Amino acid sequence: MMRSVGLAACMAMFSAAAQAEDSHNVYGTFLTQAKTSTVTIEDCGDGTPCGRVSWIDPNAMEPGQTPETAVTQAGDPVLGLLMLQGFDKKRRDWRGGTIYDPENDKTYASRLKRLGDGRLQVKGCIGPICQTQVWDVAPAALQTSAPTSDE
Repeated sequence: MMRSVGLAACMAMFSAAAQAEDSHNVYGTFLTQAKTSTVTIEDCGDGTPCGRVSWIDPNAMEPGQTPETAVTQAGDPVLGLLMLQGFDKKRRDWRGGTIYDPENDKTYASRLKRLGDGRLQVKGCIGPICQTQVWDVAPAALQTSAPTSDE
């Protein structure tokens, strides 16, 4: 009996460690909560995640716009836009980064965490108040590398 309790405790520790490790694997292509665009998250080159807009639903565009011609309020192309950056790896998630909202041309403090079901939890914060979104893994047809825009 004691041996099975010890084994169960040991397995629980390894499971918790595996979950903590998985929460940092935020890389991939995700369909945003509104389901009108995808963001591809890749390594910035320094071991931290960077996310770029990699697809925009043509049906979500303003009349006369295409995904290729869509621009932010600041006039930058939306496709390929760097919108997630500057994160620090913490115990359970990525923190200290920023998320840019091209719809209102504002940047917010951000946190990222991969959930156990594979989806991505994205938080945008102003001070202590955060809004949380959960992004689904993008369907295979939308799994592309993000184009880069001139910055």
